Order: sequence, then C-alpha cells, then structure tokens
Amino acid sequence: MNYPELYELVFQAPAVEDDVVIVRRTDRAGAGGYPIYEDESGIVRAEISDRGEVRMLASGGHQAPRTPLLARRLVT
Repeated sequence: MNYPELYELVFQAPAVEDDVVIVRRTDRAGAGGYPIYEDESGIVRAEISDRGEVRMLASGGHQAPRTPLLARRLVT
C-alpha cells in the first residue's frame, strides 16, 4: 500500500482558531499495522490508516493526546 508522505491534523481549539499540525510518515508502523506519522518535534505522533482514521500515540509520560477533528492528506 502506498501511504501519503504528509498529513495535516486539525485540532479544535476553544475560543480561537483551530490548531493545525503537519505530520510526516516515519518508517515505523503502529499496532494496527499502519504507518506512524509525527511532527518535526516528535511530540505529536499518530497512526493513520488507509481510510484516514487517526489513533493518537503518546510520545512521553503523562500525555493524554487529543483526537483531531480532521486528517487531511497533503500532496507533495
């Protein structure tokens, strides 16, 4: 399966504009067998299926990652 290189994750932010984070495909796969994507800092990590379903992954202790409203494929 050919997975996109980049996704844009859109998180709802109360009372301000939505937060948008760009994540890049890594060479790792998650528990579901789909690629793991992460932002440049490595803090925002997600497993994204071929149907665009997102499972956020904690990158450190005591994190409670929120699920984004939307995951958009970015064309490179």
